[in-house]
Amino acid sequence: MTSTINWQQLAEQIKVWGQQLGFQQIGITDTDLTSEEPKLQQWLDAGFHGEMDYMAAHGMKRARPAELHPGTIRVISARMDYLPEHAQFAANLADPSMAYISRYALGRDYHKLIRNRLKQLGERIEKELGALGFRPFVDSAPILERPLAVKAGLGWQGKHSLVLNQEAGSWFFLGELLVDIPLPVDPVHTGDCGTCVACLTICPTQAIVAPYTVDARRCISYLTIELQGAIPEEFRPLLGNRIYGCDDCQLVCPVNRAAKTTQEQDFQRRPQWLNTSLLELWRWSEAEFLRYTEGSAIRRIGYQRWQRNIAVALGNAPFDPVIVDALEQQLAQSSELVAEHIRWALGQQQKKSLLQNNLLNRQTDRLIRVIQKGLPRDA
Repeated sequence: MTSTINWQQLAEQIKVWGQQLGFQQIGITDTDLTSEEPKLQQWLDAGFHGEMDYMAAHGMKRARPAELHPGTIRVISARMDYLPEHAQFAANLADPSMAYISRYALGRDYHKLIRNRLKQLGERIEKELGALGFRPFVDSAPILERPLAVKAGLGWQGKHSLVLNQEAGSWFFLGELLVDIPLPVDPVHTGDCGTCVACLTICPTQAIVAPYTVDARRCISYLTIELQGAIPEEFRPLLGNRIYGCDDCQLVCPVNRAAKTTQEQDFQRRPQWLNTSLLELWRWSEAEFLRYTEGSAIRRIGYQRWQRNIAVALGNAPFDPVIVDALEQQLAQSSELVAEHIRWALGQQQKKSLLQNNLLNRQTDRLIRVIQKGLPRDA
């Protein structure tokens, strides 16, 4: 049966089906990632994965897709754009009283959506062939999806480690469908970032320690999402108002200027994330957190880390007695993890209050001297 199949024609049809399912691009590659194994081992040996033990747990299995799904000989790599309309990056980051959430998390959790679409793609291929061994992945297994995407022609690896595409920048999700059929492979993307180092210099915590190398332990996305315990004090002031993830390295990337907004309605900003203040989110009960984050990637960090992150952002906000009052009210009923960050935030607010008072005192003294200088001697 396989001898009568036109694999090139099937590959082209798979790309059409992918677009019909909402993917902006489909690429096909083989499973050979041996060149990535030394890089992965070096990154792990340096401890750059931090508390993400799952990155090291599977060893080199991440670079061997056939070990994840026996019989696999091809990987269908899929790209789905997520940049929402009215992203309001600059306005949101510029206002320290507002909460900044990484733009990928403003809509529905992408994991299930993309996995279901990939499953449908596999079923269409299976219907065409009559039999197919396939398995979809979306951040759900130890697989090096970015190198696979580059090999499949979806883009090139930027110096911030994300995959860049000339049309979509880096504002897209990746997913993989492992299959056991000899589809023709697409050419590897040969683009590069040239001499640009904007992402390295803009990173608030200098987490991009070298081109293409990120020390997750310093990354704001890791600190606010992956880290289970306390955020190291040295990084807290650098988080600003970022309470879930960070987009700085993408915002400054010149390739992203050409990116289009997504047409996927599920990835648009939910109402609860529109012009939302830190204080408003801080006052959410755990029940409200669970209700408002239903179906969202944000829910994965849980209520305690949610409050931990917001406490840090409130500490970074300008002095406000209302903030101090809100923090103090929550202190007695908080877990030790949250309480530690509340105490830090209160300390930051106190410092700003003293500085503000000192400034006001100096301005008052200056005004009095000016007034006195202009008054008659007997006044």
